[in-house]
Amino acid sequence: MTARELDAAGVHDPALRAAYTRCRELNARHGRTYFLATRLLTPRQRPAVHALYGFARWADDIVDDLDPALAPERRARELAKLDEELSAALRTGRGGHPVVAALADTAARYAIDPAHFTDFMRSMAMDLHVTEYPTLDDLRVYTHGSAAVIGLQVLPVLDTVVPREEAAPHAAALGVAFQLTNFLRDVGEDLDRGRIYLPLDRLAAHGVDRDLLLWCRRAGRTDARVRAALRELCETTRGIYREAEPGIAMLHPVSRPCVRAAFVLYRAILDRIEAGGYAVLHRRAVVPRRRRAAVALGGLADVAASRARGALTGDLPRAPGRPQGPAGKPAERTAERTAGKTVERTEEAPRTRRRDAQRGGVLS
Repeated sequence: MTARELDAAGVHDPALRAAYTRCRELNARHGRTYFLATRLLTPRQRPAVHALYGFARWADDIVDDLDPALAPERRARELAKLDEELSAALRTGRGGHPVVAALADTAARYAIDPAHFTDFMRSMAMDLHVTEYPTLDDLRVYTHGSAAVIGLQVLPVLDTVVPREEAAPHAAALGVAFQLTNFLRDVGEDLDRGRIYLPLDRLAAHGVDRDLLLWCRRAGRTDARVRAALRELCETTRGIYREAEPGIAMLHPVSRPCVRAAFVLYRAILDRIEAGGYAVLHRRAVVPRRRRAAVALGGLADVAASRARGALTGDLPRAPGRPQGPAGKPAERTAERTAGKTVERTEEAPRTRRRDAQRGGVLS
């Protein structure tokens, strides 16, 4: 996390600054698409988004990415411990672990509904004992907590030009679309963990079961039945993207380039899956770096235009509701002044930003 971003966000406490920086590191390491899209937000918004996604990644790591030799009981204890610490942090505004501390601070600043975090932790706990989902409706119970609420958590940070409840269903749908895309891309990796995140009834309608998926994974081959099932599920996911898309125009103008970039890049994963013949059981569908760079450049142009308009009209996202900045200065005023400097930099150095994008600087 850069000092400029933290200053813009009104985060001045050294421990909190370190906590937010830890969240940014998690996102930079694990989520290339999300991290790239976040670079298109205003400096004021980035720390909060890193905190929300950083916490989600931390919880997911407990469930999936720790030492595979750890027994499920150990994972359950670790997740329960995190849940307890999260609950206490949301009550007090302070957390012992840096990721929890940053999340609690963000939740307080943006008055994020604590129920969203409760629902998220419930879905994480499901991963400890649920290995498959009979129907799409069953899967939606899981994705509500693991994905839809992420969209709802981020919405106050992005801000809206309509009543928030009007934009909320679209934000939730986008979270689900992103996660279903991940499920389609990562079928093979999820099988290695013993899980199937594709609805079994949709698979069975095409003659696909766990044994066939495992055979394809081991053999490094695909099958016509698997291709047909994945084709249908890709179309289902595209339908959810269509549900989500109107919500982009409901966001604050400076937030739209970020969400549009994530929307375009994640939906493009479906194109790559289709172009690869749905052979996702033995190789990962990846959007080419050149395509990601092109989307980033387009997003940067939109950002420059939005921020230039904001500089002239005062049209900037509402400042977080945390109290005093340094020396008794209101955090809101400090953030606005820093945001104004950001606009000036964007207007003065577009060539530098474009050059950074072309050589991969914003894609790391």
